[in-house]
Amino acid sequence: MNESDKTTQAESRVAFRPSQKRERDGQRCRQTWPCDERSRDIDTKLPPGYQRDGEHVLVRMPATPQTASPVPHLTSLHASDGHGPYGKAAFRGNCSGLLIRDLLLYFRPKLVLDPMSGSGTCRDVCQELELPCVSFDLAQGLDACDEANYQRLAGYDFIWIHPPYWKLIEYGHDPRCLSQAPTLDDYLQRMRQVLRNCKSVLSPNGRIALLIGDGRERGEYWGLPFRTLQAAESEGLWLAAPEIIRFGHGSTSSRKEYTSSFIPLLHDVCWVLKAAD
Repeated sequence: MNESDKTTQAESRVAFRPSQKRERDGQRCRQTWPCDERSRDIDTKLPPGYQRDGEHVLVRMPATPQTASPVPHLTSLHASDGHGPYGKAAFRGNCSGLLIRDLLLYFRPKLVLDPMSGSGTCRDVCQELELPCVSFDLAQGLDACDEANYQRLAGYDFIWIHPPYWKLIEYGHDPRCLSQAPTLDDYLQRMRQVLRNCKSVLSPNGRIALLIGDGRERGEYWGLPFRTLQAAESEGLWLAAPEIIRFGHGSTSSRKEYTSSFIPLLHDVCWVLKAAD
């Protein structure tokens, strides 16, 4: 059997919605490019590999090689739809517990830490998998940036970090909150402190998974995924797995309609880190 026979194919619903509200009168069409006969129908044509399914478009995922992984569907593209029965769906910024579950099933830790628990998504996944988990949050008065909150902790095999994406969503008015950092440099310095604290309680073969997205201001992207990876490297951490692109199913922005032209951001990035050799 050759390598091409040892692959599986998967399809995923991608949050791409063709225009449903084009307006034409022979002179106008609701698009941001010049409205000629060719451009009128350009958004009805799909590239190769795309298939229309109602308001969604199906995109064929790359073939996945067979491996000895305990979670065969866990690849560098995490396309699972929904959040699962974890955390509170109404909590703004609540991430999918499905990625956390896949990572825990893959790495099989004995002890888990979540120092930015939010609505308790990681804790709920750990309860389902019967894994011991210590979780805390600034809402409880425990700051992930404060090393004093880690003094009695040690030996964690897996640490989940899902920080605010700087000021993309404001979580209260506590000045210690990362969403309240006055500048990007200040945000990154605080992220370095969080990573430093987590590394200090990581077991020798432990892993840190950090889920981070991006934002922009006045047309300039912050570059948070790349800057946080640089921060991790500065703290003696490096990649233990390829970056995982998590599809942003159900994101608030995907339900909006914009009049300006830009490339929509439909994913987050999960860095899986280990102590550098």
